[in-house]
Amino acid sequence: MSANIYDVVVLGAGASGLMTAYMAAQRGRKVLVLEKANKVGKKILMSGGGKCNFTNLEVEPENYISHNPHFVISALTRYTNWDFIGLVCEHGIEYEERQHGRLFTLNGAKEILAMLLAECDKTGLVDIKTSAEVKALNVVDDQGFQIATSIGYFQAESVVVATGGLSIPTLGGSGIGYELAKQFGHHVYPTRAGLVPFTFSDGFKEVTTRLSGNAVDATLSNELNSFTEALLFTHRGLSGPSSLQLSNYWDVGQSFKINFLPYLDVLDFFKTKKQAQPKVLLRTLLTEHLPKSLVLELQSIIWSELAETAIGNISDEKLEHIADRLQAFEVKPSGTEGYRTAEVTLGGVDTTEVSSKTMESKKQKGLYFVGEVLDVSGHLGGYNFQWAWASAHAASQYV
Repeated sequence: MSANIYDVVVLGAGASGLMTAYMAAQRGRKVLVLEKANKVGKKILMSGGGKCNFTNLEVEPENYISHNPHFVISALTRYTNWDFIGLVCEHGIEYEERQHGRLFTLNGAKEILAMLLAECDKTGLVDIKTSAEVKALNVVDDQGFQIATSIGYFQAESVVVATGGLSIPTLGGSGIGYELAKQFGHHVYPTRAGLVPFTFSDGFKEVTTRLSGNAVDATLSNELNSFTEALLFTHRGLSGPSSLQLSNYWDVGQSFKINFLPYLDVLDFFKTKKQAQPKVLLRTLLTEHLPKSLVLELQSIIWSELAETAIGNISDEKLEHIADRLQAFEVKPSGTEGYRTAEVTLGGVDTTEVSSKTMESKKQKGLYFVGEVLDVSGHLGGYNFQWAWASAHAASQYV
């Protein structure tokens, strides 16, 4: 049995799991990482379109959603984006800054995974086993925990749940972490798909299908939040960064507004053109700022009866109405694409029952939770990875 006894067993070989493993091993702890899938780090490899948006230049608590918003502060302060950027530089990984301070690898996400595995190897104290499904986790009085898996039994003083959420099940997402939390008396907030495209079943679906592949900068907003980024039309509905961001603040049955021209005072633009070019059609003016195919769709919805009327013959009142619709176009999705394409899982283990300093359960000594399994979800832009690194670092110092 002795070969199966470890100081720490980490459940999950994703971002937070591998980070916890190597940092705990740096403290001299003997660590075993158990991964259900046949390969480690699958979600890391596909993230950011395979380029891995590993952190952001600006990381603030406001970039996270949680029922307990102060929880993230301690871990994010003790292991910052600059700490992780330092590690990336140490490994000679080249990266680039994109819009909104997002940092991506230049040569692919495989470099971030290779870096984490190299750090694990360097310690000589980390074992990683794949295709290892956890069947049961039990407390053994004097020896900590016994973990029953599809490849045998293991014992450990500390167990770290780094199993992620339900998003993208094809990459190994599962609910095991939530089940384990409940087993030890933890409250788990209901989960739903986050950072996910919207779908439609009404007439607007036909519009998005016809516009599929078109992208514009737009502001998507509801009572809770507003995001100005690229909006992408798809065969199923709306995607792109602005849609993904707002999906975290949306629920079934709710509508939201789209401003198709966020950088323009449309009414002012119309009035100026009415004076200068009274014989021009609205669609001609708007194609200066939007793709022609989108303008034609909006024309048929908003001003079809004035499609062939020159702007000089349209009343200011009517122009104001059209401008308002273009800058506050209301849509009501039927749903989202769900966990199949979601980048994160909203909800999860209630953080009021977990130490923000150590990530240890307040219900069970030696049990820790890190990463996405917790009720912490970041905005799009490297924030979920930064939470993985920071929460892993916090736990690794105490396991």
